[in-house]
Amino acid sequence: MLTGKQRSYLKGIANGIDPIFQIGKNGVNDNLIKQVDDALEAREIVKINVLNNSLLNTKEVANQVAELTDAEFVQSIGNKFVLYRESKDKKRIELP
Repeated sequence: MLTGKQRSYLKGIANGIDPIFQIGKNGVNDNLIKQVDDALEAREIVKINVLNNSLLNTKEVANQVAELTDAEFVQSIGNKFVLYRESKDKKRIELP
């Protein structure tokens, strides 16, 4: 569980990164979860975009992906959301 200070720190980092995944009409599937899981291990923080044509609620999708990847939900703004998970091998981000 992230503290408020840690969440703020991660929001600052997330501000400078671009979304690397898009969720469309097909929604959340096993392939997407595998790719997000790999990206979290490599980067620790990822931003994901939910396309307008998907008709999915961004926060619901964010919580579902976070649960399936064992990650922490950081924030959701518009159609984008940010997830964080500490890497087992390549720890890069030092939380305050």
